Parts: sequence; structure tokens; C-alpha cells
Amino acid sequence: MTGLRNGFAGPEPLRDDDAATARPPGQRTRQDLANGTGMAELHESIASLLASRGQWRQAYHHLRSALDLMSTADTPRVPEQLRHEVNRLRREHAEAREQSLRDSLTASYNRRYLDERLSDLLTEHAGTDDGLAVALVDLDWFKQVNDTYGHLLGDRVLQRVVDLLQEVLPTGAFCARYGGEEFVLVLPSIEPSTAVTVCETARSRVERFPWPQMAPGLRVTISVGVAHEHSFGDSAPASAEQQLISADALLYAAKQAGRNAVAYRAGSEVRLAGIAAGRRAAAARRAAGY
Repeated sequence: MTGLRNGFAGPEPLRDDDAATARPPGQRTRQDLANGTGMAELHESIASLLASRGQWRQAYHHLRSALDLMSTADTPRVPEQLRHEVNRLRREHAEAREQSLRDSLTASYNRRYLDERLSDLLTEHAGTDDGLAVALVDLDWFKQVNDTYGHLLGDRVLQRVVDLLQEVLPTGAFCARYGGEEFVLVLPSIEPSTAVTVCETARSRVERFPWPQMAPGLRVTISVGVAHEHSFGDSAPASAEQQLISADALLYAAKQAGRNAVAYRAGSEVRLAGIAAGRRAAAARRAAGY
């Protein structure tokens, strides 16, 4: 999992060499505590972590302990057991945060993370020369897969497709489950042609995967609509919703062109990438008005 690579890493664990050096009573200052060398700071850390998990009563007791320690000059050394408890709580907090942002079936990011991160990326890219691409991916005829082979195998197909999608993503990009058999690829700081190439590579990898090894006669393909946002000068950037609507319109064009295709916009024209480029996309004009 690539879980904490997008700005959600938790606090660094305390190191053994951070432990407070023993001093005679009365010589420890409040600055020592603020620098994390005493038990007061550890109690505060535990209180904060417990509060973030809704364990208010336990958090209150630790906060009171921290206040009591800060009101006295004679501060004892930090017990090793307490240090380990803080590190454990920090790890659990980071893991809980990561799990709350992941889809339980495919381990891709979920809709909550998509909404948060896409909005942040659009804001970061506003007024810069960096482009941002959003691709909406849909498994073709997936209902037939479930109806023919059962939902358990359908779940395995979804998991494998996500693996194949994530294998082609460049650094900084991510995959999120949008709902059902739809997924979103977010590709920051990328040129339009590169974004199309990434999506066409993903489509090709899914098509060429040996699906019959999973179940005799099984065939899986995907359709993709990739929209690219590049703000110029003082122009207002597209919202996350607008980006997704644009990608959805292009996905519809790919479906209408026969599926197993990547649709994108070149100027005012909707085109198909790769082997699908030769098809006559009669319904592509329907995506032109987004």
C-alpha cells in the first residue's frame, strides 16, 4: 500500500535518545517539557490521540496529569512503558487514518479521499503551469461478469483491475474507487498527451491480462474518459465536480464508440486513443458541450 505517501503521515515516533536526561530535583524547566523531554508532553500526546478517537474520559485524565506535572518543578523521568504507549497510540492513529481513506475491497483510495485530495490539487495547480488530468475508468459489461461467474469472482476482478491500473501510475498520481465498478485516476503535473498515454497503457494492460486463468472464458476490458485541466493566467480553475463531469462525458464517448477505448479532447474535438483511434465515434459529439 501506498497509504501515507500523500501528506497523511503521522507524527514521527519518539527515539530513545529523545528521553530526558536525569537532573536533580528542581532543575528541570518548563522549556524542557515544551521540548518533549518530560512526562507532561507525553501525557499531552496521549490525551490528543485519545481525543481524536473519541475516548474523552481517558484523554481528560491524561491531560490533568500533564497539567499537574507542569505545575511542579520536580518532574520524574519518563518511564519506558509510557514512551512505548505513546508510540503505539501514534501508530494506531496513523493506521486508522489510512484505513478511513481506503476502499475495503480493492485497497484503492475511497471517495472521501478523492474529494479531499482532488480539491487540494486543483487549488495547488491554480495559477501555475502544471496541468492536472482526471480519468474516469469503467469496467465494460461488468454486470455480466457478476451474473455469469458470481460476485466473489467479480470482487477478484475488481481487485486485479485496480492492481493493473496502479502499476502504470506515475509518481504523485493515485487511484480511487468512485463507486461500483468505476474508478478515478488523478494525474497531477502532467501534460495532456502523457495523461492519454498513461490511460491507454492501463487499458491495454487490462485487455491483455490472462483473465481465462482466473475463470474459463472470462474477458475484461475497460473504457476511460480522460479530462485535462490547465489554468491560464488569472482564469478560474475548474472545480473537482467540473473535472469529474468532463471525464464522465468523455467516458460516455468511449462507451458509445464501442467500449474498450480511451476518449480525450484535442481542442474542440473528441478523439479516441490507441487501437480505437480508427473507429468512427458517431456519438462523440455528445461530449462536446461539457
